[in-house]
Amino acid sequence: MTKITTGGHPDMKMVNSHAAAVDIGSTMHMAAVNPDVCETPVRAFGTFTRDLHDLATWFRSCGVTSVAMESTGVYWIPAFEILEQHGFEVILVNARYAKNVPGRKTDVSDAAWLRQLHSYGLLRGSFRPEAEIAALRSYLRQRERLVEYAAAHIQHMQKALMEMNLQLHHVVSDITGVTGMRIIRALVAGERDPDALAAYRDVRCQSSIDKIRSALIGNDRDEHIFALAQSLDLYDAYQAKIAECDQKLEASVEVLTIRNANPAPLPKPRFRQKPAGAPAFDVRAALHGVLGVDLTQIHGIGPSLALKLVAECGTDLRAWPSSKHFTSWLCLAPGNKISGGKLLSSRTRRSSSRAAALLRLAAITLGRSDTALGAFYRRLSSRIGKQKAVTATARKIAVLFYNTLRFGMTYSDPGAAAYDERHRTRVLANLQRRARSLGYELAPAPAAASVS
Repeated sequence: MTKITTGGHPDMKMVNSHAAAVDIGSTMHMAAVNPDVCETPVRAFGTFTRDLHDLATWFRSCGVTSVAMESTGVYWIPAFEILEQHGFEVILVNARYAKNVPGRKTDVSDAAWLRQLHSYGLLRGSFRPEAEIAALRSYLRQRERLVEYAAAHIQHMQKALMEMNLQLHHVVSDITGVTGMRIIRALVAGERDPDALAAYRDVRCQSSIDKIRSALIGNDRDEHIFALAQSLDLYDAYQAKIAECDQKLEASVEVLTIRNANPAPLPKPRFRQKPAGAPAFDVRAALHGVLGVDLTQIHGIGPSLALKLVAECGTDLRAWPSSKHFTSWLCLAPGNKISGGKLLSSRTRRSSSRAAALLRLAAITLGRSDTALGAFYRRLSSRIGKQKAVTATARKIAVLFYNTLRFGMTYSDPGAAAYDERHRTRVLANLQRRARSLGYELAPAPAAASVS
């Protein structure tokens, strides 16, 4: 068999001669090692578990210590985990960064080219949290899927009620609330009397019994009741699965490494009621026990959002040297596309990051709040538009999240009035400085004379 050579670059210094690379595929993985240690440096392996162990054995026989692979869907996950189990240092490379380096990029030489880039230290690994955080993230994403599936069956129940002209959604704010579920279960059980159904009203419901009774006079048909019953059964099944997922989430949070053995006392919560759809356990107290800080003191971040951010970014943000690196990774920082000393574009990069999407959602919720972040959002929204204001506010929340989690910062909101006054003072100081540079002095306008 002819020995494959990948070409050399004598002007570049090799930093890792024991590097290897894997080009991930759905049915076949192409692996490459240093051609100086093997007669056939590029080999094809299957995707079965036994094939992946054979791949690790071959890497071990070639003296490989570090492996780079391109991310392709979810096909990389088994290979990544098995190679890590065998003790290799594995990095996951974004295909966009590998393509930015000029060179041969064909199906035959792709793995060899990746190996050569990795040996020269030209590849940067993507962030992947530790195993405990990865498990927490998997449980949390599974819970999100279950919530989406349950929401679809809520729509099916509402459709069945509308087909019978039972306009329950007009008299209760949520048909899955206490009043709505009591009435739906009674309908499925065979109750048709509007007075009996209206008697299931909870005392906290805003609508009166007479109004609920009028909304529950409809046209009962067996096929619609059948659809309602099946949707209710499926909704209950997903609720049971969500409860099981909450148990796994609670156990996953408990096994996280405690960063602060002597955390400060848990401050008073900013939320009086538990948010709808939140996990069954006390997320805020559980995270405080692990992190030693209360992330929910940052406006826009609730217990559920804090749990999701920790699951996406981890409990230790030392992977990013500063908050600027962190916001750049989230694609929330302005771009710096410069050519010839001229800024061509400062547009933020597109990103599919779940953490960035969560922070943008938090920024939107602050739009009408009487907080400093809300005042910042409104000021930018009126000047540069809502879309850019959301990105800028999300970046501010990300910086607060980073400083709180990394350095234990305690966030204290100064309020919208204090922010507006500080902004006014800063604008006035800039105007005075510009006026002095032009040879003028600013003076306050005289108070208008009062009209008698």
